[in-house]
Amino acid sequence: MKKITAAITGVGSYLPDYILTNDEISTMVDTTDEWIMSRIGIKTRHILKGEGMGTSYMGARAIKNLLEKTGTDPMEIDMVICGTITPDMLFPSTGNLIADQAGCKKAFAYDISAACSGFIFGLTAAAQFIETGFVKKAIVVGADKMSSIIDYTDRNTCPIFGDGAAAVLLEPSTDGHGVLDSILHSDGSGEMHLYMKAGGSRYPATEETVRNKWHYVHQDGQAVFKAAVSNMADVAETIMKRNNLSADDVRYLVPHQANLRIIDATAHRMGLDRDKCMINIDKNGNTTAATIPLCLADYESQLKKGDNIILAAFGGGYTWGAVYVKWAY
Repeated sequence: MKKITAAITGVGSYLPDYILTNDEISTMVDTTDEWIMSRIGIKTRHILKGEGMGTSYMGARAIKNLLEKTGTDPMEIDMVICGTITPDMLFPSTGNLIADQAGCKKAFAYDISAACSGFIFGLTAAAQFIETGFVKKAIVVGADKMSSIIDYTDRNTCPIFGDGAAAVLLEPSTDGHGVLDSILHSDGSGEMHLYMKAGGSRYPATEETVRNKWHYVHQDGQAVFKAAVSNMADVAETIMKRNNLSADDVRYLVPHQANLRIIDATAHRMGLDRDKCMINIDKNGNTTAATIPLCLADYESQLKKGDNIILAAFGGGYTWGAVYVKWAY
Protein backbone atom coordinates (compact mmCIF):
# COMPACT_ATOMS: atom_id res chain seq x y z
CA MET A 1 0.00 0.00 0.00
CA LYS A 2 1.33 3.41 -1.00
CA LYS A 3 2.14 5.92 1.71
CA ILE A 4 -0.53 8.56 2.27
CA THR A 5 0.70 12.16 2.31
CA ALA A 6 -1.19 15.42 2.86
CA ALA A 7 -1.31 17.38 -0.39
CA ILE A 8 -2.14 21.06 -0.63
CA THR A 9 -4.99 21.16 -3.15
CA GLY A 10 -5.98 24.82 -2.95
CA VAL A 11 -5.17 28.23 -1.49
CA GLY A 12 -7.44 31.13 -0.51
CA SER A 13 -6.77 34.56 0.97
CA TYR A 14 -8.24 37.75 2.33
CA LEU A 15 -6.71 41.20 2.87
CA PRO A 16 -8.56 44.20 4.34
CA ASP A 17 -9.28 47.12 2.03
CA TYR A 18 -7.60 49.85 4.07
CA ILE A 19 -3.93 50.34 3.15
CA LEU A 20 -1.59 52.02 5.63
CA THR A 21 1.34 53.65 3.82
CA ASN A 22 4.78 54.59 5.08
CA ASP A 23 3.93 58.23 4.52
CA GLU A 24 0.95 57.92 6.86
CA ILE A 25 3.06 56.14 9.48
CA SER A 26 5.60 58.99 9.27
CA THR A 27 2.87 61.32 10.57
CA MET A 28 2.50 59.10 13.67
CA VAL A 29 6.15 58.44 14.61
CA ASP A 30 9.58 59.77 13.74
CA THR A 31 10.31 57.74 10.61
CA THR A 32 10.37 58.01 6.82
CA ASP A 33 9.57 55.87 3.83
CA GLU A 34 13.31 55.62 3.08
CA TRP A 35 14.11 54.46 6.64
CA ILE A 36 11.43 51.77 6.61
CA MET A 37 12.25 50.51 3.12
CA SER A 38 16.01 50.34 3.75
CA ARG A 39 15.73 48.49 7.06
CA ILE A 40 12.63 46.34 6.67
CA GLY A 41 11.52 46.43 3.02
CA ILE A 42 7.88 47.31 3.66
CA LYS A 43 6.00 49.90 1.59
CA THR A 44 2.39 49.30 2.63
CA ARG A 45 0.34 47.08 4.93
CA HIS A 46 -3.39 46.25 5.14
CA ILE A 47 -5.37 47.21 8.26
CA LEU A 48 -8.76 45.81 9.30
CA LYS A 49 -11.11 48.63 10.25
CA GLY A 50 -14.58 48.32 11.80
CA GLU A 51 -16.07 47.88 15.25
CA GLY A 52 -16.25 44.27 16.44
CA MET A 53 -14.29 42.92 13.47
CA GLY A 54 -11.56 40.55 14.59
CA THR A 55 -9.26 37.87 13.25
CA SER A 56 -12.14 35.45 12.60
CA TYR A 57 -13.66 37.90 10.12
CA MET A 58 -10.56 37.67 7.94
CA GLY A 59 -10.00 33.94 8.46
CA ALA A 60 -13.55 33.05 7.47
CA ARG A 61 -13.27 35.10 4.29
CA ALA A 62 -9.98 33.45 3.39
CA ILE A 63 -11.62 30.03 3.79
CA LYS A 64 -14.68 31.06 1.77
CA ASN A 65 -12.33 32.19 -1.01
CA LEU A 66 -10.53 28.83 -0.79
CA LEU A 67 -13.75 26.80 -0.89
CA GLU A 68 -15.07 28.80 -3.85
CA LYS A 69 -11.84 28.43 -5.82
CA THR A 70 -11.65 24.67 -5.24
CA GLY A 71 -15.38 24.00 -5.59
CA THR A 72 -15.44 22.40 -2.14
CA ASP A 73 -18.58 22.03 -0.03
CA PRO A 74 -17.87 23.49 3.45
CA MET A 75 -19.73 20.52 4.96
CA GLU A 76 -16.98 18.24 3.58
CA ILE A 77 -14.33 19.84 5.78
CA ASP A 78 -13.38 17.60 8.72
CA MET A 79 -11.06 19.95 10.64
CA VAL A 80 -9.87 23.56 10.76
CA ILE A 81 -6.62 24.62 12.42
CA CYS A 82 -6.05 28.33 12.90
CA GLY A 83 -2.59 29.77 13.50
CA THR A 84 -3.00 33.09 15.30
CA ILE A 85 -1.70 35.22 18.18
CA THR A 86 -4.55 37.71 17.92
CA PRO A 87 -7.59 35.57 18.75
CA ASP A 88 -10.97 37.23 18.81
CA MET A 89 -11.15 36.25 22.48
CA LEU A 90 -9.50 33.70 24.78
CA PHE A 91 -12.38 31.32 24.16
CA PRO A 92 -14.05 30.03 22.14
CA SER A 93 -11.09 29.48 19.83
CA THR A 94 -10.81 31.63 16.75
CA GLY A 95 -10.60 28.46 14.66
CA ASN A 96 -14.00 27.49 16.06
CA LEU A 97 -15.45 30.89 15.15
CA ILE A 98 -13.91 30.80 11.67
CA ALA A 99 -15.26 27.31 10.95
CA ASP A 100 -18.74 28.44 11.97
CA GLN A 101 -18.64 31.62 9.89
CA ALA A 102 -17.29 29.75 6.85
CA GLY A 103 -20.03 27.10 7.07
CA CYS A 104 -17.72 24.23 8.04
CA LYS A 105 -20.34 22.88 10.45
CA LYS A 106 -18.97 19.34 10.63
CA ALA A 107 -15.38 20.32 11.33
CA PHE A 108 -13.64 20.27 14.68
CA ALA A 109 -11.42 23.31 15.08
CA TYR A 110 -8.75 24.74 17.31
CA ASP A 111 -6.00 27.36 17.46
CA ILE A 112 -2.22 27.07 17.42
CA SER A 113 -0.37 29.92 19.10
CA ALA A 114 3.17 29.84 17.72
CA ALA A 115 3.45 33.46 16.56
CA CYS A 116 4.95 33.74 13.06
CA SER A 117 5.50 29.97 12.92
CA GLY A 118 1.82 29.27 13.56
CA PHE A 119 1.00 28.32 9.98
CA ILE A 120 3.81 25.78 9.55
CA PHE A 121 3.11 24.30 13.00
CA GLY A 122 -0.55 23.95 11.99
CA LEU A 123 0.32 22.56 8.57
CA THR A 124 2.49 19.86 10.13
CA ALA A 125 -0.22 18.96 12.65
CA ALA A 126 -2.95 18.77 10.01
CA ALA A 127 -0.72 16.60 7.79
CA GLN A 128 -0.53 14.02 10.58
CA PHE A 129 -4.33 13.83 10.79
CA ILE A 130 -4.48 13.28 7.01
CA GLU A 131 -1.69 10.68 6.97
CA THR A 132 -3.35 8.57 9.68
CA GLY A 133 -6.68 8.65 7.87
CA PHE A 134 -8.39 10.40 10.77
CA VAL A 135 -9.59 13.19 8.45
CA LYS A 136 -10.01 13.45 4.67
CA LYS A 137 -10.20 17.21 4.19
CA ALA A 138 -8.43 19.67 6.49
CA ILE A 139 -7.99 23.42 6.32
CA VAL A 140 -5.09 25.30 7.87
CA VAL A 141 -5.59 29.05 8.10
CA GLY A 142 -3.08 31.63 9.23
CA ALA A 143 -4.78 34.83 10.36
CA ASP A 144 -3.73 37.80 12.47
CA LYS A 145 -5.06 41.26 13.19
CA MET A 146 -1.74 42.65 14.34
CA SER A 147 -3.05 46.21 14.33
CA SER A 148 -5.02 45.28 17.47
CA ILE A 149 -1.82 44.79 19.51
CA ILE A 150 0.49 47.39 17.95
CA ASP A 151 1.41 50.69 19.60
CA TYR A 152 1.34 53.28 16.81
CA THR A 153 3.61 55.56 18.83
CA ASP A 154 6.39 52.92 18.85
CA ARG A 155 8.51 53.21 15.73
CA ASN A 156 10.27 49.92 16.52
CA THR A 157 7.10 47.94 15.83
CA CYS A 158 4.39 49.97 14.09
CA PRO A 159 5.98 50.02 10.60
CA ILE A 160 6.42 46.24 10.58
CA PHE A 161 3.02 44.64 11.01
CA GLY A 162 -0.17 44.34 8.98
CA ASP A 163 -3.43 42.39 9.02
CA GLY A 164 -4.49 39.51 6.79
CA ALA A 165 -5.45 35.85 6.44
CA ALA A 166 -4.87 32.95 4.08
CA ALA A 167 -5.74 29.27 4.09
CA VAL A 168 -4.85 25.98 2.39
CA LEU A 169 -6.88 22.83 1.81
CA LEU A 170 -5.19 19.51 2.56
CA GLU A 171 -6.32 16.19 1.10
CA PRO A 172 -4.81 12.68 0.99
CA SER A 173 -2.40 11.83 -1.82
CA THR A 174 -0.64 8.58 -2.73
CA ASP A 175 1.46 9.90 -5.63
CA GLY A 176 4.27 11.41 -3.57
CA HIS A 177 3.01 15.00 -3.48
CA GLY A 178 2.24 17.07 -0.40
CA VAL A 179 3.92 17.65 2.95
CA LEU A 180 6.98 15.40 2.86
CA ASP A 181 9.05 16.56 5.83
CA SER A 182 8.96 19.03 8.71
CA ILE A 183 11.42 20.30 11.30
CA LEU A 184 9.94 22.36 14.14
CA HIS A 185 11.59 24.00 17.15
CA SER A 186 10.74 26.22 20.11
CA ASP A 187 12.77 27.95 22.80
CA GLY A 188 10.93 29.75 25.58
CA SER A 189 14.08 31.53 26.72
CA GLY A 190 13.41 33.99 23.88
CA GLU A 191 10.38 35.22 25.82
CA MET A 192 11.71 38.65 26.78
CA HIS A 193 12.89 39.59 23.29
CA LEU A 194 9.50 39.46 21.57
CA TYR A 195 6.32 39.33 23.62
CA MET A 196 3.08 40.93 24.78
CA LYS A 197 3.31 41.19 28.56
CA ALA A 198 -0.30 41.52 29.70
CA GLY A 199 -3.64 40.03 28.81
CA GLY A 200 -2.92 36.50 30.01
CA SER A 201 -3.08 34.85 33.41
CA ARG A 202 0.26 36.26 34.56
CA TYR A 203 -0.82 39.89 34.15
CA PRO A 204 -4.59 40.14 33.64
CA ALA A 205 -5.86 43.45 32.30
CA THR A 206 -5.93 46.29 34.83
CA GLU A 207 -5.76 50.07 34.64
CA GLU A 208 -2.05 49.76 35.35
CA THR A 209 -1.35 47.26 32.54
CA VAL A 210 -3.19 49.47 30.07
CA ARG A 211 -1.42 52.60 31.28
CA ASN A 212 1.97 50.85 31.00
CA LYS A 213 1.19 49.72 27.43
CA TRP A 214 1.67 46.07 28.36
CA HIS A 215 -1.03 45.00 25.88
CA TYR A 216 1.14 45.85 22.89
CA VAL A 217 3.92 43.95 21.12
CA HIS A 218 7.37 44.63 22.57
CA GLN A 219 10.41 43.69 20.55
CA ASP A 220 14.16 43.79 21.00
CA GLY A 221 14.87 44.20 17.31
CA GLN A 222 18.58 43.33 17.32
CA ALA A 223 18.17 40.16 19.38
CA VAL A 224 15.23 38.96 17.28
CA PHE A 225 17.02 39.74 14.01
CA LYS A 226 20.09 37.78 15.06
CA ALA A 227 18.08 34.77 16.25
CA ALA A 228 15.83 34.81 13.18
CA VAL A 229 18.68 34.91 10.67
CA SER A 230 20.55 32.11 12.36
CA ASN A 231 17.66 29.75 13.16
CA MET A 232 15.58 30.22 10.01
CA ALA A 233 18.62 29.75 7.78
CA ASP A 234 19.83 26.72 9.77
CA VAL A 235 16.53 24.87 9.65
CA ALA A 236 15.94 25.61 5.96
CA GLU A 237 19.42 24.34 5.09
CA THR A 238 18.94 21.25 7.30
CA ILE A 239 15.67 20.22 5.67
CA MET A 240 17.27 20.52 2.23
CA LYS A 241 20.20 18.32 3.24
CA ARG A 242 17.94 15.79 4.95
CA ASN A 243 15.97 15.38 1.72
CA ASN A 244 19.00 15.48 -0.60
CA LEU A 245 17.81 18.68 -2.27
CA SER A 246 20.20 21.02 -4.06
CA ALA A 247 19.46 24.67 -4.80
CA ASP A 248 18.58 23.60 -8.36
CA ASP A 249 15.95 21.19 -7.00
CA VAL A 250 14.08 23.91 -5.08
CA ARG A 251 11.53 25.91 -7.06
CA TYR A 252 10.75 28.36 -4.28
CA LEU A 253 11.66 29.26 -0.74
CA VAL A 254 8.51 30.48 0.98
CA PRO A 255 9.91 32.50 3.89
CA HIS A 256 8.06 34.19 6.70
CA GLN A 257 7.84 37.86 5.70
CA ALA A 258 9.45 39.52 8.72
CA ASN A 259 12.28 41.50 7.21
CA LEU A 260 13.77 41.54 3.72
CA ARG A 261 17.29 41.18 5.12
CA ILE A 262 16.29 38.00 7.00
CA ILE A 263 14.77 36.60 3.81
CA ASP A 264 17.94 37.36 1.85
CA ALA A 265 20.16 35.77 4.52
CA THR A 266 18.08 32.58 4.53
CA ALA A 267 18.09 32.34 0.74
CA HIS A 268 21.85 32.91 0.64
CA ARG A 269 22.42 30.07 3.11
CA MET A 270 20.34 27.79 0.90
CA GLY A 271 22.21 28.86 -2.22
CA LEU A 272 19.11 30.44 -3.75
CA ASP A 273 18.81 33.66 -5.74
CA ARG A 274 16.11 36.13 -4.76
CA ASP A 275 14.04 35.16 -7.81
CA LYS A 276 13.52 31.80 -6.09
CA CYS A 277 12.03 33.51 -3.00
CA MET A 278 8.35 34.28 -2.62
CA ILE A 279 8.26 37.90 -1.45
CA ASN A 280 5.28 40.15 -0.73
CA ILE A 281 6.52 41.90 2.42
CA ASP A 282 6.69 45.18 0.50
CA LYS A 283 2.90 45.33 0.08
CA ASN A 284 1.60 43.31 3.08
CA GLY A 285 4.15 43.82 5.84
CA ASN A 286 4.46 41.14 8.52
CA THR A 287 1.05 39.50 8.96
CA THR A 288 2.53 36.97 11.41
CA ALA A 289 0.84 33.55 10.91
CA ALA A 290 -0.64 34.68 7.57
CA THR A 291 2.58 35.56 5.72
CA ILE A 292 3.44 32.13 4.30
CA PRO A 293 -0.04 31.19 3.02
CA LEU A 294 -0.46 34.73 1.62
CA CYS A 295 2.74 34.14 -0.36
CA LEU A 296 1.32 30.84 -1.63
CA ALA A 297 -1.83 32.66 -2.73
CA ASP A 298 0.17 35.35 -4.54
CA TYR A 299 2.44 32.86 -6.33
CA GLU A 300 -0.12 30.08 -6.88
CA SER A 301 -0.28 30.67 -10.64
CA GLN A 302 3.51 30.27 -10.92
CA LEU A 303 3.59 26.88 -9.19
CA LYS A 304 3.45 23.62 -11.13
CA LYS A 305 2.71 20.06 -10.06
CA GLY A 306 5.87 18.47 -8.70
CA ASP A 307 7.59 21.72 -7.71
CA ASN A 308 9.69 21.43 -4.54
CA ILE A 309 9.10 24.28 -2.12
CA ILE A 310 10.53 24.96 1.33
CA LEU A 311 8.44 26.89 3.86
CA ALA A 312 10.49 28.52 6.62
CA ALA A 313 9.48 30.69 9.57
CA PHE A 314 10.73 32.23 12.78
CA GLY A 315 8.48 33.71 15.45
CA GLY A 316 8.32 35.16 18.93
CA GLY A 317 8.65 32.79 21.80
CA TYR A 318 10.93 31.69 20.11
CA THR A 319 9.42 29.31 17.54
CA TRP A 320 10.86 28.30 14.19
CA GLY A 321 10.86 25.58 11.61
CA ALA A 322 10.79 24.47 7.98
CA VAL A 323 8.46 22.28 5.92
CA TYR A 324 9.27 20.52 2.65
CA VAL A 325 6.28 20.39 0.28
CA LYS A 326 5.99 18.89 -3.19
CA TRP A 327 3.30 20.90 -4.94
CA ALA A 328 0.28 18.81 -5.96
CA TYR A 329 -1.39 20.81 -8.76
